[in-house]
Amino acid sequence: MLCSKPSERLTAHQVLCHPWICDHGVAPDRALDPAVLSRLKQFSAMNKLKKMTLRVIAESLSEEEIAGLREMFKAMDTDNSGSITFDELKAGFRRYGSTLKDTEIRDLMVAAHVDNSGTIDYGEFIAATVHLNKLEHEEHLAAAFSYFDKDGGGYITVDELQQACKEHNMTDAFLEDIIKEVDQDNDGRIDYGEFVAMMQKGTMGLRLGRRTMRNSLNISMRNSLNISMRDHKCRCSCS
Repeated sequence: MLCSKPSERLTAHQVLCHPWICDHGVAPDRALDPAVLSRLKQFSAMNKLKKMTLRVIAESLSEEEIAGLREMFKAMDTDNSGSITFDELKAGFRRYGSTLKDTEIRDLMVAAHVDNSGTIDYGEFIAATVHLNKLEHEEHLAAAFSYFDKDGGGYITVDELQQACKEHNMTDAFLEDIIKEVDQDNDGRIDYGEFVAMMQKGTMGLRLGRRTMRNSLNISMRNSLNISMRDHKCRCSCS
């Protein structure tokens, strides 16, 4: 999994099938990954535009990128209806070791489904639980902006946002508030820079944490290499 060359790296499916991960050939139902629950909570705090954007990005991801989340959804969707009900979500969380209260699970449920259907469909689940580092990829952000910018004018207008809401079966009563929240120059529309700033808001700490960890690992590896080289020189001098 740590191979620097993507062609030599295990795919998500191969990882899930590896003996280190599998228990008698099946990925075990152990405690729910805290990161997944954290992403659900982060998703619940996002505005509608950001939720819709994550849905658009999630739909463009490859099967390998979301393999683990797909299997989790299938495990929770016990009646194979293609959507998760409150009871299924509750049972799924319990099976994965979560101790959330019913009220907390219901709050997450309400926040995760963007079309007010009362259930969480596959696309909504992936959008709510996908790793936020997907927001760092320029091509994903550009493609998502183009989805909302229907006329290619370089801005997302209230009318275009209303059309996107209809496509996702979302109520559009507060579109002006969404525009106002993201519109930094107060021109009544959202340009690409404002769109990117909205999507990356709240993820700086995650990126900083990964960067700090990466720098620490680099320092540690350099120190280990220097010690190894000194020991080698010492052995050579002694011999």
